[in-house]
Amino acid sequence: MLLLECVLEGKVALITGGASGIGECSAKLFAEHGAKIVIADIQDQLDHAICEPIGLSNSIYIHCDVANEEDVKNTVDIAVTTFGKLNIMFNNAGILDFYKERIIDNEKTDFERELSVNITCVFVGMKHAARVMVPARAGSIISTASVASNIGGMATHAYTCAKHVVTGLTKNLAVELGQFGIRVNCLSPYQ
Repeated sequence: MLLLECVLEGKVALITGGASGIGECSAKLFAEHGAKIVIADIQDQLDHAICEPIGLSNSIYIHCDVANEEDVKNTVDIAVTTFGKLNIMFNNAGILDFYKERIIDNEKTDFERELSVNITCVFVGMKHAARVMVPARAGSIISTASVASNIGGMATHAYTCAKHVVTGLTKNLAVELGQFGIRVNCLSPYQ
C-alpha cells in the first residue's frame, strides 16, 4: 500500500462514472492515497455524497455526459484549471442495457446506443486526456473493459462487442502515446 500512496500522492485523477460502482470505489481509493479527484458523472444527486467523504478541498464533481464530446472536453479543462494538471484519466463510465440472450430479440437502435456510449465515451476520454498529457509528456489513461470480451454469453451482444473495441483501442493508443511517457491500459473486472 505504501507504493500506491507514493505513486498517487499529489496526482490528479479524473474518473468518469465516478459517482457509483467501480468508479466510486476507485475515487475513494485514489483519494485515500493522496490523489485529488475529479468525479465526472450524470448522477448529480450523488455529487455531495461522493465528494464529502473524499474531502471537498480534494475533490470536485462535474456533471458530464460522456456521450457528449463537449462535456468531456470541458471536464478535462475544468480539472486542469482547478488542480493545475491531469495525471490520470479513468474512462470508467458505460452502460449495460437489459440483457436479451437471443440476437433476434435485440433491436438495432439498442445495439447502436450501447455501442455508441461504451465505445465513443472511451475514445473521447482518451482523446481529451491525450490533449493535455502529451504536452506534459506524462500521464496514465485507464479504461474499463470487461472479461465479457473474452468469455461468450456473459453480457449483451453490444456490450461484448464494445469491450472488444476498448481493448483494441487501448493497445493502439498505448503504442501511439508511449513515446510521450503516457501509459495506456484497460482493466477487465469480473464479479
